[in-house]
Amino acid sequence: MRWLKRGEKSQENQVEEIEQKLTEQNDIADTQEEIQYNNAKIWQLALFSMNNAATNLYLALMGYVTYYANGIVGLGVFLLSMVLTVMRVFDGITDPVIGYFLDKTEGRFGKFRPFLVIGNVFLAGSCIVLFLTTHLIPGPFRLLYFIFVYAIYIIGYTFQTVVAKSGQTIITNNPKQRPMATYFDSLFIMAAYGGTVLYVSNYLIPKYKTFLNPELFREFVIMIAIVSMLCTALAIVGIWEKDQKKFYGIQNGKSEKIKKKDYVDIIVHNKPIRMLTFASAANQFVSVVYSHTTVGVMLYGILMNNYSISGLIGIVAAVPTLIVVSGGIKVAQKFGQKKALILATWSAVGLQVIMTFVLLSKNVDTISFVPNKINLITVIFVLVFSVLNGCKSIINNMVVPMIADCCDYELARSGKYVPGLMGALFSFIEKGVSAFGMAFVGIVLTVIGYDKILPQVGEPITDTLKYTTLFLFCVIPVLGWGITLLAMHYYSLDKNTMTKVHHKLMKKKKATRR
Repeated sequence: MRWLKRGEKSQENQVEEIEQKLTEQNDIADTQEEIQYNNAKIWQLALFSMNNAATNLYLALMGYVTYYANGIVGLGVFLLSMVLTVMRVFDGITDPVIGYFLDKTEGRFGKFRPFLVIGNVFLAGSCIVLFLTTHLIPGPFRLLYFIFVYAIYIIGYTFQTVVAKSGQTIITNNPKQRPMATYFDSLFIMAAYGGTVLYVSNYLIPKYKTFLNPELFREFVIMIAIVSMLCTALAIVGIWEKDQKKFYGIQNGKSEKIKKKDYVDIIVHNKPIRMLTFASAANQFVSVVYSHTTVGVMLYGILMNNYSISGLIGIVAAVPTLIVVSGGIKVAQKFGQKKALILATWSAVGLQVIMTFVLLSKNVDTISFVPNKINLITVIFVLVFSVLNGCKSIINNMVVPMIADCCDYELARSGKYVPGLMGALFSFIEKGVSAFGMAFVGIVLTVIGYDKILPQVGEPITDTLKYTTLFLFCVIPVLGWGITLLAMHYYSLDKNTMTKVHHKLMKKKKATRR
């Protein structure tokens, strides 16, 4: 009879657990209805995302700096890889410094807009000087000159990118709207990168024939500077209305004053930002590796023997990619951003395995977008690439609005509004780890014999080049995404938790009005 009574108690406990969960769900639903969110207009979300386009245009441009510095300036592959790695670490170091000043800034033109203007001016000036003059400097001084100008570029880049991460906190805190930043970021970053690659592979290379022509980089950098300035101006318009004191803190811009010692407390006690940073660092490392310009040359220009595909694939895959991203946003709006990121990461792992087998095919060099040459492997490659690219976009861009969640969590936990610190901490660790990605590619190329000059478009394929390409483009991403999934297991800000966070912030706001 004891087992029967135990069974009855077990059933009673199960009923109580179910009733408790239903009660919690109802409480959360009631709480969501009570919360008054800071909503944004769609055009504000869209235009502010143009800031990511502005900075990623320069990031895409600097993806080719190795070809300029190696082929025209004359720096060795290994030396160049080490220099760029150190500069990437310097990039991370500048983040906390500039983030600190952003948190302290509340001037006539707002907190964020001045950083956008200063950053873009520094970016344009430094890049134009870098690409137009470095090869004219006497040989013994070229390396030091290159490092000095590159450092100015990094400072400008940090000024502008710190706004991309921290500005999300004032645009909106509505869980239905915040994931939409992922869609616009994906769209504009894809346009920036895809447009740049298309511009290079289908216009500049046919026009100048080789990366060894300085005139190619002259035209390249001026075009990037013009388009980036336009994107920055649009981003300023997007954030203009929200860049006011009343959106900075709990109420009327009033949050607890920040002291330097508080930064340590925040880092120690804000576990979500640590886990998110850990996940994004792994993502950024693999992104730096698989999107490295030289890896693209090895994949499209050597393995496939059709470098024009590198520019055209962005256009062909654009619509399917955005459809996948849209699906990811729907998941984020319904189940939370954490759930969407995990689903996209698992999907990417599976698709990357399939891509590996596609690229191992003997007729991979027959992939073509010429109408009368399109075959089965072309169709399979485009389909896998498109869906995979959509998953990559979600993985890389979903973390940005998730930083805003971590900022809201910190505001609810300690009363401290520190978007600059959050963005800076995030970037500092992320860039430090991803910096190794640049060095990693350089080390791998040096090991296989490319220590003096990088692989060039059209050179014969060898087994070493083939398997090195697959290792960098396929294997490394799967390993990195495994780390992301592990970090997300310990990331606590799911949909229900964020509802509670916003409810707590709403109560604090109401308390300040009394």
